[in-house]
Amino acid sequence: MTISASDVKKLRDLTGAGMMDAKKALSESSGDFDKAVKFLREKGLADSKKRADKDANQGTIGDYIHYQQDRAVSGVLVELACETDFVAKSDEFKNVAKQIAMHVAALKPEFVNIEDVPENRIDEEKDIIQKQSENEGKPEEVISKIVEGKISSFYSDYVLNEQTFCNPEFYEGQVGTMIEELSGKLGEKIYIKKFSRLEVGA
Repeated sequence: MTISASDVKKLRDLTGAGMMDAKKALSESSGDFDKAVKFLREKGLADSKKRADKDANQGTIGDYIHYQQDRAVSGVLVELACETDFVAKSDEFKNVAKQIAMHVAALKPEFVNIEDVPENRIDEEKDIIQKQSENEGKPEEVISKIVEGKISSFYSDYVLNEQTFCNPEFYEGQVGTMIEELSGKLGEKIYIKKFSRLEVGA
């Protein structure tokens, strides 16, 4: 089933869970909010994001500048947040921030998380896909699946945490999963807070 951004946001607001945790909980519970809340509480994740917002005031800025013929033509800054100064100063943490900045430069995402995408943007995309499918004479039951699949692809194209990491030699999988694994390895909450990308002529 499709887990909407609004459902993820609602569960996060309700429990304080992280984006990926809330999404997984809804998926595991087939969209049932009561079961999703129970799932998060059983996993001890219900307050993880609230704790992160309170305690994850450390971190680093990953940066990347792309040059063409000895001049900078694009640049990226990424804020990677964590809970302790010790982790923020670690080479592994700083390297991941740098790698994410390079990824943003290459794949040009527009949002960090699914819930950051404005609802009207999703509605516009759905409307375009719906009309295209209708013009092609697709039956209604097929159209709904096409819309679902293409919205999922939209997230993979434009949402940083949903994108496949650009350098498989460094990490194979989604950016969000890479951050979750780093968080587990280093033993504290880590998340991408925000990013900014500049490009000459854009």
